[in-house]
Amino acid sequence: MPARHFVFRPHVIATLLALQTLSAHAQSPASSAAPTSVQPPAEATTLSTVNVNASADASAEGVPDAYAGGQVARGGRVGILGNLDTMSTPFTSTSYTSELIQDQQAQSVADVLLNDPSVRSARGFGNFQELYVVRGFPVYSDDISYNGLYGMLPRQYIASEFFERVEVLRGANTFLNGAAPAGSGIGGAINLLPKRAPNEPLNRVGFGLQTGGQKSVNFDVARRFGPDDSVGLRLIGARRDGGTGVDREEREVSALGIGLDWRGSRARLSADVGYQNSSLNAGRPSVTPLAGAPIPRAPNASSNFAQPWTVAKERDTFATLRGEYDITDQVTAWAAGGVRRGSEFNSLANPTITNAAGDTTATRFDNAREDRISTGEIGLRAKVRTGSVGHTIVASATTYNSRSANAFVRGTGTTLSNIYSPTDRVATALGAQSNDMTNPSLTNKVETSSFALADTLSFYDDRVLLTLGLRRQTLEQTSYAYNTLAPAPTSDTTKTTPVAGIVFKATDWMSVYGNYIEGLVRGPIAPATTGGLAVANVGAILSPYVAKQKEAGLKFDSGRMGGSVAVFETTQPITGFERIAGSTAVNFGPYGEQRNRGLEFSVYGEPVRGVRVLGGLTLLDAEQSKTQNGATDGKDAVGVPERQLNLGAEWDIPGIRNLAVNARAVYTSKQFANAANTQTVPSWTRFDLGARYLIDIGNNRTLTLRARIDNLFDRNYWASAGGSPGSNYLVVGAPRTFYVTGTIDF
Repeated sequence: MPARHFVFRPHVIATLLALQTLSAHAQSPASSAAPTSVQPPAEATTLSTVNVNASADASAEGVPDAYAGGQVARGGRVGILGNLDTMSTPFTSTSYTSELIQDQQAQSVADVLLNDPSVRSARGFGNFQELYVVRGFPVYSDDISYNGLYGMLPRQYIASEFFERVEVLRGANTFLNGAAPAGSGIGGAINLLPKRAPNEPLNRVGFGLQTGGQKSVNFDVARRFGPDDSVGLRLIGARRDGGTGVDREEREVSALGIGLDWRGSRARLSADVGYQNSSLNAGRPSVTPLAGAPIPRAPNASSNFAQPWTVAKERDTFATLRGEYDITDQVTAWAAGGVRRGSEFNSLANPTITNAAGDTTATRFDNAREDRISTGEIGLRAKVRTGSVGHTIVASATTYNSRSANAFVRGTGTTLSNIYSPTDRVATALGAQSNDMTNPSLTNKVETSSFALADTLSFYDDRVLLTLGLRRQTLEQTSYAYNTLAPAPTSDTTKTTPVAGIVFKATDWMSVYGNYIEGLVRGPIAPATTGGLAVANVGAILSPYVAKQKEAGLKFDSGRMGGSVAVFETTQPITGFERIAGSTAVNFGPYGEQRNRGLEFSVYGEPVRGVRVLGGLTLLDAEQSKTQNGATDGKDAVGVPERQLNLGAEWDIPGIRNLAVNARAVYTSKQFANAANTQTVPSWTRFDLGARYLIDIGNNRTLTLRARIDNLFDRNYWASAGGSPGSNYLVVGAPRTFYVTGTIDF
C-alpha cells in the first residue's frame, strides 16, 4: 500500500518511538513496544516524517494513529463504514492499543476491558467462557470479531499475543457488522485487530512469572521484504503454564500466530493463521445462590471450591484472508474470508448454595464440542460528489456458516462441599451419554447472509456528516435432537435493519452526534441444565428479536485530551427458566423485556507531559417490563449495576529516567442476582498498581521490566451476577495477584 507521511510534534512522539529502532527505545522511559510520553532524543528532532506502511485490515489508509498518551487510538473500525476518526462517526467507540496491552501485562480480552467503564466481564453458561457485559447487555466471546470477521477466535479464552488492538463499539450494531451469530451484541461489539510487521525489524522475546507459580515465555519477530518493503511477515508465539492466584487452579496456554501482508500500487492483501491450545484445571466455578435467600458473603478471593478432577480444554486453528483493490482513485473493492476448526472438552461441577452456611451441592456434567465455521464478505466503497454534497457509498454482502457438534453426560450422584471450607470429592460415576462423547454429533447449525447499502453524505465543508443505510439479513438456525439426531423445526427469519446517524462538527474540537440503529439477535437455544435442574425443552430455539436504540452525545478533542458524553436507550427480551408444575424440570423461554437507559462519560489522553489518563463513568437504569403477569415489572434487570467507574493514570517519575508507574481503580455498584430484586450483590472496588523500567543492556538490546499488582488490597467480592440468558450465578473476583514480566528487544 502507498506510504503514509506524518509530521510528528513532541506531543505525539509515542507513535514515532513505536516505529523507530531499538536505539531510540533505549533512550525513553516507557515500554519497549511504544513509549508514550517521553522527551525525544536530541537527534530525533531532525526527523520530520516517518513511513507507516503496515495495515491490519488491508486498507490504503491503515489503522488510525494512537492518540496522545498512546493508550487508545484516534479512531477504529466502524463495521462496513471502515476505519473512521472518533470525531467523524455517529457512534461511540474506544480502540485500546498494543502499548496499553503490553504495559498492563494483559493476558486476555477481559484484562484489556478492565479499562472500559461501559464493560464488565462475566462468564459463559456453566463453563469458563469469557463473557462481556456492554451497556448492561451480554456480548459472548463467540461474537467477538477478528479483523471484522465473526467466529474466527477461540470461544473460551483468547491469548493477548494474537491481537494488536481491542476495539469496543458501544450500542446496537447489526447494520454495521451484521447480526452476531451466537445471539448477542445488542449492547455493543468487540473487534480484535491482528498484528502486522512494522517498518523496522522486530526481534523480541519475553518472560514472566505470576502469583501461583505460572510461568510464561513468548516471542515476537517481524520483517519486511521485497521492493519498497512491500511484503511483511510477523510471527508470534507464547506459552504459559502453572498455577494462578487461586489456590490449586492451573492454566496452560500454547499459542502460535503468523501474520502476512502485501501491498502493491493498487492492491493490498493481509492474511493470518493462528493456533491455540488451552486448558484450565480445577478452575474455580461459578456459584448459583439459594433461591430467595440473601446473597452469602463472598469467600476468600484466593480460595478454591472446585473439585480437583474438573477441567476445561480447548483447541482451535483458524485462518483469515482480506484484500482490497482500487478500481479507480475513488472506487475500492474488498473481499475477506475465514475458517475455524475448534474442539472442546469440559468436566464440570458447578455448585448450588443450599443454606446460609455456604453448603453446596453439585452434579457432574461432562461435555464435548466441535465447531466448524466459515465466513466471508465482499464490498465496494465509492466516493462521489453531487454539487456541494459529498457521498461515501458502501455496499456489502456477507455470509456465515457454522456447524456445532455436541455431546454431554451427567453424573449419577451428588457432590457435596462448602464455598468457605471446600471438600475434595471423588468424581461421581457417569450416566448415559447424550450423543457420543468421543465423536459428537451435529446439534446446531447457523447460516446467515446479508446485504447492506449505506451512504454517508457530507455538507458544509464536511462539518455535517449524515449516514443512512439498510441491511437485509437472513438468519437460519436448526437444532438437532441429541441421540436421535432428528432436526427440530428450523428458525428462518429475514429482517431489514436501518441506521440513521448524524455528526455536526460544531468546532474544531467538539462534535455533536446522534443515531438511530437496530439490533437483530437470533433466538437462544435452551440449554441442557440450569442450576442442577434439567431443562425440559433442551434444544428449543427461541424466535429472533429486533432491538431499537436511540443515542445522542458530544465528543471533544483538544489534541492532548479527548472524551465523550453519551445518552442512550436500548431494549432486548428477557429469557429465563420457569419451573414445570409437579416436576423438578424447568422450561426455557422469553419472559419479558429489558430496557436499558444510560449516560456514559469517557476521557483519555495526556493532559500534561508525562501524565496519561484513561477512564470514565457509566450510569445505567436497566428495568424489566412485560414480564409474566407483571410479576417483576419495574424491577432492575439481573446483573446490571447502576454505576460503573474506571479511572486509570500513568506517570513518568521525574528525575528517574525510564521509570513509569501506573494505577487503576475499578468500581461497580450493587446489582441484583434475581428478577424479584430480593438478592443483592454488594458493590465492590478494586485497585491495581504497576510500574515499568527500561534498561539499555548494550549491543542494541533493550530490557523492559514490568511489575503489577491486581486487586492490591486483596478484596473479597462477587465480581458479577448472571451473564447468560436466564442465569443468576455468581463469580468470585480474582485475588491479589502479582505479575512480573520482561521483554528483550535486540
